[in-house]
Amino acid sequence: MPTESTSEKYTRFLVSEARFDSHSLESRFGLVFGWMKPTAKRARFRPRGVVFCWASINSSGFPPVSYLRDRLPTLLISTRIKPVRVAFTETILMGSAVSKLIALPIVSAESTDVDAQVQALEVDGSTVKRLPRWLKKPLPKGGVNFTAGLMEELGLETVCDNAKCPNRSECYSQQTATFMILGNTCTRPCGFCAVKRGRPGALEADEPTRLAQAALRLGLKHVVITSVTRDDLADGGAEHFRQCIEAVRELVPDATIEVLTPDFIDNPEAVAKLLEARPEVFNHNTETVLRLYRRVRGPKSRYRWTMDLLRLVKQLSPQVRTKSGLMLGLGETQDEVLEVLTDLRDADCDFLTLGQYLQPSETRYLSVVRYIHPDEFTFYGEMAKKLGFKKVASGPFVRSSYHARDMAE
Repeated sequence: MPTESTSEKYTRFLVSEARFDSHSLESRFGLVFGWMKPTAKRARFRPRGVVFCWASINSSGFPPVSYLRDRLPTLLISTRIKPVRVAFTETILMGSAVSKLIALPIVSAESTDVDAQVQALEVDGSTVKRLPRWLKKPLPKGGVNFTAGLMEELGLETVCDNAKCPNRSECYSQQTATFMILGNTCTRPCGFCAVKRGRPGALEADEPTRLAQAALRLGLKHVVITSVTRDDLADGGAEHFRQCIEAVRELVPDATIEVLTPDFIDNPEAVAKLLEARPEVFNHNTETVLRLYRRVRGPKSRYRWTMDLLRLVKQLSPQVRTKSGLMLGLGETQDEVLEVLTDLRDADCDFLTLGQYLQPSETRYLSVVRYIHPDEFTFYGEMAKKLGFKKVASGPFVRSSYHARDMAE
């Protein structure tokens, strides 16, 4: 690995070749850049991000060090291939995906205060703020490829992949995933979701069997099943949900089952059909506050129906535990959040999840208005418990099915 000469505290620059598997950057080449900090015993490399360079390269496929040196600090980087979801360490500059060419200012080598110098990335004249420190995660230590390979082998979709979940690597490394049924194309144009939208294909009759096989081979004790929204189906996919639950029950009888459903808007018969399969947890996300609801979830969605849906589940199946979640950071106020929590408790909702909204990419999706500090998530969690929620998960990386088994127990 080539390096520049070491100064007293940091090397000027360090570059290493990096290959990526098919689940991150489609086996393309990239460069990892960062600084070397000598310690008493050995130097420690502090990665800072991922660089993609389409300049001339030498016979080994690696850009010459002289080329990099001559062009610093204006290397072009891009994540056009796929979003950089693999976090090389706790200090990734890119955070959520940026899908345009970016001129990246490289931090001065002489300063030890690296974080203070890199404040923003310039994108076509606009500023993309870097993620705050609390939204940086370490990489898990293995296990990811087994889960990803099993999903590919069985032809299954996961929301972890399709929604670009920041917890994908962590969950996959623990051999767990949230299965996504009814295809990978959604009929709703939600402004926050990375799942593909458009005209869905036909249902796959053997999907319930394949899903149950995956649950068995992963050794799951708690199976979470979600789906795209299928407004093109008369029952919204409720019968397919029921078949998936029953297939898991047959093959993994000791597992508990949680469904994270679309809204089945104005279709209580579909809800009743799904509940015939007796899932232990019924989850439907509220996503945001009343004022922002149609902007975030699209014109077909209705806040009041979401509350009515959760209330209906309790009326039809009182033993089923209901669950809902919100994304924060879209411009909601504290009073609005607390109003939603009160409405959810009025609907007898048992479990609550609160997490930070992260924009899947710079194009098409809603922008992050504010990054919520962990202390504020703690405040909301404490308020939710006072309102009577039985279980609450509140934090920047919390998602609907993140550590779902812990909440269901």
